[in-house]
Amino acid sequence: MRRSLLLLLLCTIAFEGICRPCYGYFEDDSARVAQDFVEVQNEARAVVGLPPLQWNTQLANYARWWAAQNAIYGDCRLRHSGGPYGENIFWGNGKDWSPYDAASDWADEKRWYNYWANSCLFYDACGHYTQIVWRDTRYVGCARVTCNDGNIFMTCNYYPPGNYIGQRPY
Repeated sequence: MRRSLLLLLLCTIAFEGICRPCYGYFEDDSARVAQDFVEVQNEARAVVGLPPLQWNTQLANYARWWAAQNAIYGDCRLRHSGGPYGENIFWGNGKDWSPYDAASDWADEKRWYNYWANSCLFYDACGHYTQIVWRDTRYVGCARVTCNDGNIFMTCNYYPPGNYIGQRPY
């Protein structure tokens, strides 16, 4: 009996060491996290005369699910979920990246967007920005996870989705 308990304890410790859980969802302070994700995005929308995005728990749950899936892979690579929503993703290492950092990075892509040509300048990315300011999008939900390797992965999902080819965002 004593040997069985010792073996069970050793297996549990070994398993815990190999499969450390994801952490960093900030579920304990979700209102603050939602505000950090949404504030910058709504500032970008206000500049072009669009109504603010509303936080949506269903979208946040989907984002949390996808962030956890990405963390399970252990590498937190930039992978889109392929789901039914619009989606922005962010990856960072080397510091404790915040929701504000991710949203600011996406919103800063405005400098690369040419409204009249409806394209990004100089082959730079601006699709994160155009999703934020998509005129029909009304709801957003986001999540942040710290992966086993210490990198940060964040994602926001949008409904209705945007970034339709040939259409201007606003």
